[in-house]
Amino acid sequence: MGCPKPEVDVDVHQAWGIFLSHYLAESTFAGATQFEYALIGGLSISQSLLISPVVAKSNRYLSTRSTLLIGTVLVFVALFGASYSTKIWHLFLTQGVCFGWGMGFLYITATAVLPQWFSRRRSLALGAASSGAGIGGLAYNLGAGVAAESIGLKWTYRVLAFCTLAVNLTCSLFLKDRNKIIGPSQRSFDHRELVRVEVILVIAWGFFTELGYIVLLYSLPHYATSIGLTQQQGSVIGALFNAGLAIARPIIGHCSDKLGRINVATLMTALCGVFCLALWAPAKGYALLLVFAFLSGTVAGTFWGTMAPVTAEVVGLKRLPSTFGIIFLALVLPTTFAEPIALQIVAASGYLSSQIFVGCMFFLGATSTLFLRSWKISDIESKALVEHETAYSRQQGQRSWFAVQRLFNVRRV
Repeated sequence: MGCPKPEVDVDVHQAWGIFLSHYLAESTFAGATQFEYALIGGLSISQSLLISPVVAKSNRYLSTRSTLLIGTVLVFVALFGASYSTKIWHLFLTQGVCFGWGMGFLYITATAVLPQWFSRRRSLALGAASSGAGIGGLAYNLGAGVAAESIGLKWTYRVLAFCTLAVNLTCSLFLKDRNKIIGPSQRSFDHRELVRVEVILVIAWGFFTELGYIVLLYSLPHYATSIGLTQQQGSVIGALFNAGLAIARPIIGHCSDKLGRINVATLMTALCGVFCLALWAPAKGYALLLVFAFLSGTVAGTFWGTMAPVTAEVVGLKRLPSTFGIIFLALVLPTTFAEPIALQIVAASGYLSSQIFVGCMFFLGATSTLFLRSWKISDIESKALVEHETAYSRQQGQRSWFAVQRLFNVRRV
């Protein structure tokens, strides 16, 4: 079945790494600290997750298209307003809160719609659509880097504001959902999901990987300048990271459909941890940092590229909206404080400690999906027992979802 959904343009937040590098280097706002700058970037993502219950209500009572149009307006107002910021709290309200709300209306709505149109190639479809995050991030990092040097940050914000307005308005008018056919749950927050093992494991996967992903997303340009590279080289590093996102997500999606969505999510998340420790930690020059930026970009965004099909795999389409609400709210804390934590670690003991922290977070995320894999195999076995075994055997299969042998069971899940 064809998909009528173009990917909405919410990835201008990835240019925040360029703005952050300039703000930290030039001390634009008097008295502003590194922690405050980092917190703004975290807010632009965490607010989009915090507002998920409101987005769900908007989708229910207004429509998918109206919700997207609200997000379009909020993102434009946020970026255009940020260009007139003269105090740090202005930036908190515009780039942080208002932009985050707009991104929530756009991203959450689009993410919930696309899985409705696919079943067998759902991961490939999500991967192809989410590659827009990498393409947008590539364009925004290169464009914002050049514009900031030539026309200044204020006009760079205004150019980005009108670019996002044009793209998001076009996409909002063409997106369609299948809510009438699917009949998804209308609950935006169902507390009962929190007692389900599979949901807790998905949350743990997102919680840990976001602590690493946000740092990579925002810190690479600043790390580049900290080892003596120029602001322009830092923007290229950020752009190459996003190029990796764009190229890899459709490939990862295709592999997920072929090899198993949870299998691939586990492998890619762990691989990012390896890249952080093996390539980023020793990267003191431009060439190696370029290699790391591209390779880490291919796997760092695995959670956002595969979260929807993986979650649909374990909870089903009907429970997907309410489960999303739980997951998004649980990710507010890591997305808000990941970059501030990293900068505090850098200030206290240098970038190496921060790099080790990021790598370990990805390994913990991979451990969570490894356990999720065990649960899924147990679920498959339990369903098979419905036809072939007794009620007692079914109960035993459901209780013993975790088993060491399942962690290494060669099976497509």
